[in-house]
Amino acid sequence: MSIGIIGAMDEELELLLKETRIIKKERKANMEFNFGEIFSKEVVIVRCGIGKVNAAICTQILIDDFSVEKVINVGIAGGIGKDIYPGDVVIAENLVQHDMDTSAFGDKIGQIPRVDTYDFKCDAELINLAKKACESFEVNNYFQGRIVSGDQFIANVDKINWLNDNFNALACEMEGASIAQVCYLNKIPFVVIRSISDNANNGAHMDYEKFTPIAVKNSTYIIENMLKLM
Repeated sequence: MSIGIIGAMDEELELLLKETRIIKKERKANMEFNFGEIFSKEVVIVRCGIGKVNAAICTQILIDDFSVEKVINVGIAGGIGKDIYPGDVVIAENLVQHDMDTSAFGDKIGQIPRVDTYDFKCDAELINLAKKACESFEVNNYFQGRIVSGDQFIANVDKINWLNDNFNALACEMEGASIAQVCYLNKIPFVVIRSISDNANNGAHMDYEKFTPIAVKNSTYIIENMLKLM
């Protein structure tokens, strides 16, 4: 069984790649796909780049060209829930694209026209593995709930409140829901996991240089422990 592991930025995957036995590399769509093994599990690790289009292209390549059977997406997100602080982890139960708006045609904001679901639900088994992985090391706190994605960097408190009011989301970022949509359409189990860098809703913020190593450590430990448990 091959598992696709996606991060948006090099920093998010750097430590994991160092701890992976890389067998080969292949480039497609300006992305480097790293084939290797961790704990006897076959993985394909790739930096997709920032934004929903990059993430969707990357996910479809993993499925079509490299036949991954599961997808894990890790990275950094901004917090929305008032109890969520920098260093915490959010495991998505489901994801919505908050910048999808066809409300002029009577659709709810976030609904993708002619798709038979409003939110894209993560695989229950992968969620459970992610929870167990979080419990196996000293993560600050972890939460389960909705993550929303859009091609916008959100730093405005009013926008954060709008996301909270309209989606009851715990975190927002720029890739996860598009990865979720591709996996849903291809019937591939997936989970999206985010380390929280800041939260405009409660004024919590951590310096990027200080936060990045925490996020990388969180992501690497969670993935490695998930693979151990599989």
